[in-house]
Amino acid sequence: MNAASIVVAVLLVFGTAPAAGTPADDVPAESLAALVARLRATPGVRRVEDWTFEEGRGLVFETRHYRVHTTLLDPLVLSSLPAFLEFAQQAYQRQLPEPVSRRYLSTVYLFATRSQWEAFTRGFAGDAAPAYLAIQKGAYYHNGACVVYHIGIHRTRSALGHEGWHQFVHRHFALRLPSWLDEGLATQFEVSQQSAGRIHFVAGRNLNRLVALRRAVARDRLLSLSDLLAMNPGHVLGDDDRMAGFYAQVYALVRFLREADRGIYLGRFERLLHDARTGAWPLPEDIRRIAADRNIPLTADFNRAVSLALFRLYMGQSPEQLDARYRAYCIELAHTVRIEESAP
Repeated sequence: MNAASIVVAVLLVFGTAPAAGTPADDVPAESLAALVARLRATPGVRRVEDWTFEEGRGLVFETRHYRVHTTLLDPLVLSSLPAFLEFAQQAYQRQLPEPVSRRYLSTVYLFATRSQWEAFTRGFAGDAAPAYLAIQKGAYYHNGACVVYHIGIHRTRSALGHEGWHQFVHRHFALRLPSWLDEGLATQFEVSQQSAGRIHFVAGRNLNRLVALRRAVARDRLLSLSDLLAMNPGHVLGDDDRMAGFYAQVYALVRFLREADRGIYLGRFERLLHDARTGAWPLPEDIRRIAADRNIPLTADFNRAVSLALFRLYMGQSPEQLDARYRAYCIELAHTVRIEESAP
């Protein structure tokens, strides 16, 4: 992988992966028929059809905003997935001052096993495949599609929520977001809870990111704000500790800009997002062309330059000026969780 290239939309889910889901070929025909009937009766599902992957059976179903291809035939996961995806779509929409219209259905591939996910990735992702195959547990967004394999219902939802944000940005934003902003926002959709028939995304309960932040604070490994803004996931790919630290800090940065000092930066943060959506960032024409044209590969140098310039412009202060307040916020946030290390 070219060191100057940015690996976009990679989510690492740490911990031991649970057993794989049920592949279609292991499901009796009568059970598959019952599952299809159940899925067709699920609120929000508009269409269900057979789908074949590598000569194996699967299903494809459609909701208002999504078309999902899957080889995972776990009734519990599939019956809850349509509602989860549609509530995620609503949560993405709420990041904007006005809703955006659906142009066409968003594509999701959900595989029962990692081996299926790997086989699909090799044929689907082209030159990017080696980078995605390096993901130990998780998912990716590429070429318009979220590509996920089953890692347990909660972690699979976490991956879908994260990668779904990248898909939403790609589809509806005129300009590509710098890594800290895109990844930081994606982490806000990794934890969800259901109540009164609705699914809510609760960034404050993202223990995966909070624990990683606590460890970075405890080990005195917090990155400066200027260094964080200049980074992208490609800089830390293959180093689990640094990857966890990067995602934890961009998670904290988005929360800082929304919540710190009673929301003092919230208006500026919302304007930054609004102008990315409408294409109104005041960038030089050559930089704007790269930001707008998704056929042009993003580079680390571009990400660094755009991140720092936009931050200064929209936040009204340099990263160096805000660094102490951001660091204090990270420390405060980190101490909302406690880590009990096991004895050797």
